Amino acid sequence: MRPDRILLATGNQKKLKELREILAPVGLAVCIPAEVGYQPDVVEDGDTFEVNAIKKAAAGCQATGMWCLADDSGIEARALGWRPGVISARYAGEPCDDEANNRKLIAELAGQADKFVRYRCVIALARPGQAPLTWAGEFAGEHTDRRRGSGGFGYDPYVLIPDLGLTVAEMSAEAKHARSHRGQALRAFVAWLRTA
Repeated sequence: MRPDRILLATGNQKKLKELREILAPVGLAVCIPAEVGYQPDVVEDGDTFEVNAIKKAAAGCQATGMWCLADDSGIEARALGWRPGVISARYAGEPCDDEANNRKLIAELAGQADKFVRYRCVIALARPGQAPLTWAGEFAGEHTDRRRGSGGFGYDPYVLIPDLGLTVAEMSAEAKHARSHRGQALRAFVAWLRTA
């Protein structure tokens, strides 16, 4: 039976904002970890987005007894053998630093003719006594070495969507959610939730 609220297991404030915006129309109360006294501190050592998402969701569910939703996502560059992938947030090392990550990706793609990149996201749901469920999304574009736009976060100012002529950071939140990897995965979750 569907609960009246669900926990989003992330400490990333920008990601929390995005997840809440996308889930707002569902009519499900969305809790953040601080509201239930949970401190998400999971070592993301899996080698796939799915493994890490499940690990984060399962930890939140185990700690709180609530249905818990977690995401693992990142950017992959075809010319780099799909790096940085699961280490996107800490590509330039710890602590996580968006600008340092972007500088590293710009440097590594500088000599490459192929600028194709894709964002990938896996959303995992953990429920007490149930096997975890996952949904995925993918959002492709071209990498640019010139920063454009002030929206979004992470790599968004450097990912151009060719058919729009805009970087992800230049898109409105609504337009981004409609096309993004995270938006796709969450819409698949919502479709499942409506039948749960």
